[in-house]
Amino acid sequence: MKRKIAFVTLGCKLNYAETSTYERNFIKEGLVPVEWDEDADIFLVNTCTVTEHSDKKCRNIIRKLHRLRPEADIFVTGCYAQMKREEILGIGGVRLVFGAEEKSMVVPAVMDFLEGKESRRLKEFPPVFPAYSSGERTRSFLKVQDGCDYFCAYCTVPFARGRSRNIPIAEIVKQAREIASEGVKEIVLTGVNTGDFGKSTGESFADLLKALDRVEGIERYRISSIEPNLLTEEIVDWIASGTRFLPHFHIPLQSGSDTVLREMGRRYTTADFSRKIRYIRERMEKPGAPRVFFGIDVIAGFPGETDGLFSETYRFLEEEIRPAFIHIFPYSRRAGTRAAERKDQVQDSVKTERTKKLEELCGRMHREFVESQKGLKAKVLFESTVKDGLMSGYTENYIRVSRPYDPALTGMITEVELRDGDGTEIQ
Repeated sequence: MKRKIAFVTLGCKLNYAETSTYERNFIKEGLVPVEWDEDADIFLVNTCTVTEHSDKKCRNIIRKLHRLRPEADIFVTGCYAQMKREEILGIGGVRLVFGAEEKSMVVPAVMDFLEGKESRRLKEFPPVFPAYSSGERTRSFLKVQDGCDYFCAYCTVPFARGRSRNIPIAEIVKQAREIASEGVKEIVLTGVNTGDFGKSTGESFADLLKALDRVEGIERYRISSIEPNLLTEEIVDWIASGTRFLPHFHIPLQSGSDTVLREMGRRYTTADFSRKIRYIRERMEKPGAPRVFFGIDVIAGFPGETDGLFSETYRFLEEEIRPAFIHIFPYSRRAGTRAAERKDQVQDSVKTERTKKLEELCGRMHREFVESQKGLKAKVLFESTVKDGLMSGYTENYIRVSRPYDPALTGMITEVELRDGDGTEIQ
């Protein structure tokens, strides 16, 4: 009887892309994937450590899996695995733990363990684990880069993921073609510091985008997240010239106060950020065309953030940037970072209040963004999921459209008029 393996993934889309790749490779080795609450013989847990809550959630899930199936073998990888290897090895049922540069050896090492063989040596495996998500008919997350060299004051990612590195453009293009062969229409480029692509191979992020744009079968690309200093005017001009890359950018701001940005160790000022957003809008927003969707990351309650400094961030977002969405993160104190050592920590109650204010602002600006697009024609890639008789998908600029289910539209890019009515909802 074939052994059964279940996968549990926490954290970012990059982790989901990696887990999906693990699953495909374990299937090739003869294992049968099952849900985590079925009778699995093996668990692979891909972890996150972005906040203290993430660490706790990872520990609790590993312990829960051991209680559920005490005889099962548990293998753990991901960022929490890199940071807390010995702690994880002390949890019942855990057999092997894989850190940042050991991801390429997960499948062979697990198979060696199951077969009672001595594990192959780490040096036989590349430091970058190529990965993409599969199983959806509409969208795939394609990993193009891993690690980060920035070492911002609040962040453990460089410690958890390692230094910035990547596989060659030719290998990424090969994976994109594999994705296209499965009928997927949209690829989301993902990484830890995506725009930093090229550190390992001497290539450029712009060259990567141009190579991917030539892959037949892929009709749409999105860039999952890119630092403002790495989203160059060259890249913006090229995207605006007429490519398959969509008017949708996820850009970390973190604070709208120059004082806080300096203390965070960020590599730009609010003036730099504002100029970049303005330039993108000027180059890409034409009459009758979709407005650019900007998703902006903001941290609430960084150490030393006074009420006045928070007000600077709030005003910058509301009056200067006006993004379509704000991804809000209450500051989480992470051991080993510069910010964790500061004495001027912000009280949790204050962080909660500031988060609520930003959430209200986000909701208001997102509604205004969607309303501004109603009446326009847009192309929607509809997904296969059905809820309450409705299917949904996203426009080029990431407006969610729901309509009565029609199986003929699944995985298809369909032009619609953005309006509510006849069962259609614009969100």
